[in-house]
Amino acid sequence: MEDLKIKILEHFQHYPESITSRGLMKKLKIKNKKGFYNALNQLKCEGAVSVSKKHRIRPVEKKKTIKAKIVSLSKGFAFARPEDGGEDLFIHVNHLNKAFIGDTVLLKNVKESAKGPSADVHSISEKSSRTITGTLSCGAGLCELIPDGAIRYRLPVEKNSAKHLKDGDKVQAEIHRTPKTSRLSARIVKAYGSSGSAKICADAIIDQYGIKSRFPEEVLEEARKISGQVITEQDLKGRLDLRKTNICTIDGADAKDLDDAIFVSRTKKGYKLGVHIADVSHYVKEGSALDTEALERGTSVYFADRVIPMLPKELSNGVCSLNAGEDKLTFSAIIELDKTGTILSYQFKKSVINSKVRGVYSEVNQLFNKTADAELRKKYAPVIRSLNAARELANILKARSIKNGTVDLESTESKFTLNEEGICIGVESRETGEAEQMIEQLMITANQAAAKFAKENGIPFVYRVHEQPDPERVAALADLVGALGLNAQRLKKDGEIRTADFADIMRQASGTPAQKVISHQLLRTMAKARYDTAPIGHFGLALADYCHFTSPIRRYPDTAIHRILSAMLKTKDKKELVRRYEAFAKVAASESSAAEVRAMQAERSAESCYMAEYMTQHIGECYDGIISGVTQRGVFVELPNSVEGFVPVDSFEGAKFHFDGVITQVDENTGRRLTIGQPLSVQVVAADVASGRIDFVPNIGATE
Repeated sequence: MEDLKIKILEHFQHYPESITSRGLMKKLKIKNKKGFYNALNQLKCEGAVSVSKKHRIRPVEKKKTIKAKIVSLSKGFAFARPEDGGEDLFIHVNHLNKAFIGDTVLLKNVKESAKGPSADVHSISEKSSRTITGTLSCGAGLCELIPDGAIRYRLPVEKNSAKHLKDGDKVQAEIHRTPKTSRLSARIVKAYGSSGSAKICADAIIDQYGIKSRFPEEVLEEARKISGQVITEQDLKGRLDLRKTNICTIDGADAKDLDDAIFVSRTKKGYKLGVHIADVSHYVKEGSALDTEALERGTSVYFADRVIPMLPKELSNGVCSLNAGEDKLTFSAIIELDKTGTILSYQFKKSVINSKVRGVYSEVNQLFNKTADAELRKKYAPVIRSLNAARELANILKARSIKNGTVDLESTESKFTLNEEGICIGVESRETGEAEQMIEQLMITANQAAAKFAKENGIPFVYRVHEQPDPERVAALADLVGALGLNAQRLKKDGEIRTADFADIMRQASGTPAQKVISHQLLRTMAKARYDTAPIGHFGLALADYCHFTSPIRRYPDTAIHRILSAMLKTKDKKELVRRYEAFAKVAASESSAAEVRAMQAERSAESCYMAEYMTQHIGECYDGIISGVTQRGVFVELPNSVEGFVPVDSFEGAKFHFDGVITQVDENTGRRLTIGQPLSVQVVAADVASGRIDFVPNIGATE
């Protein structure tokens, strides 16, 4: 089809006048009628050509349209976000041309006004799903759907579809448009249960984001066959035998998919690091049902009450998991480093290991802080020398990373505690100990070495990239940093921003009330990391070369590069590697980036629901928090347990607040300031599980 599209466009480059579809097909001597009309229809959707009612085709000047996505939908208007960046564009409902939330559209009549840029929808180039999730609101004979996501108004529900359902039920609905109007209605197609349950809302979120929770039977059958395989002499042929080496895994206590193991020893020059990763690509063959499914899923998804794995449990928790005391096939990165943490050499080898200890972060932390009892010390005795060397090396790598300017941001992850009924009864900030940080440093080193290896050999590859932050966002950050009394001069200089400039801001904020807020703002300012076939570097880690090599059980890009590197170990024919994997790497990069965004959005949505469920049990209680955001309408306050809620400015009795447009609300009557990083005592007044919204008011009993 691409060839036909090119042929049609090339014709119009030479003959821009209109022509009938039959005339064009005849002139181009195209005999594949179906293929021609499919190509023509796609060009029409892309806005490259227009087709009249009389089937006359004419080219459309590309400069008159821009590609964008509908990102929010309100009753009388919508907003579209340009694909190439820039400000969102306002679209009046009469100029939506039937576009819906999530649609990729081509915009025309782009113009500026005092209220901001606006445009009209020329055409829809890619339709999103017309199935959404939401909450039923029924009463007084009226039934409406309160949509999840970025549809900002209630939709009438077709009565017959809501029979036997109750007010507050979480549902899935198909959206229909009344012919020749802009009016939308909802037809309920699935009911989940009460929207007051975070678990029920999580079920709906899985559907909302199109996350597959069940594996097709064909995939499960493949997984069952693989799970019954034993390691044969043929499997071991050419592999590095490390079964006698005192290798161990270190993960969370509840982890079942153990995909990385380590061994570190001291050398005359410095250290020898072995990072041994589950050889998933040995089992997940290219083009198999398992491989197709893994590519489509892209990543495992983690909710408070469940994990939706990328691979069936027969692989993720079984044959691929590096369980202690079992022979396991691995892909090893063996890296020599000097005493300053500089990589001297590296090699990648297929291997076989037998982990001596199933390490747990909390236990290793006890070993390091010398609170471990005799039983724990006995458990880790076989690997204690390796752990001590790993600890030394990780500290050197961390210091080197800081010297290079890496930004040390605070963790924003939350930890949830659920009761037997699956109700959230506890929320706290997830703390990372020394063991977690040690493993992170060792994995970063292995990832860096894998990227260097691929780049030096010029093979097709999937890199983990993190681009320079947008200059407009940096300018906004500089205003905020300056308003908080910190030195923002480094952010205001001409030229590229360095990672070290961000690190300097974080160092200034360290130990101040603004530390957490600055960390959040730096994170929001940075570009989103993604996957690409070009080694353009990683801004956040201040590294020129980086990839994801160490988690193939739960991330497809890791599996993809294992496959490519495995092929490279068998052949040095670069042309053959390019032929086999260039297109594959591009698909793996783009699909994995999209899957990561989808999973992250779903995880955050579910977390908001669980936080709200927890706070419904604490209505009326008071907490001391920190102002984490300021808007025209009020301030966001984050509690020490990581829960965030909103305080409207009109809830401050007798106050008349004015927003400075940056980080502060100022009371015109008293001069009182509400600014980012400032402590504020609040009372919980409402929490809505379905939307994840939590409402606070000022705690009037607190001493200012």
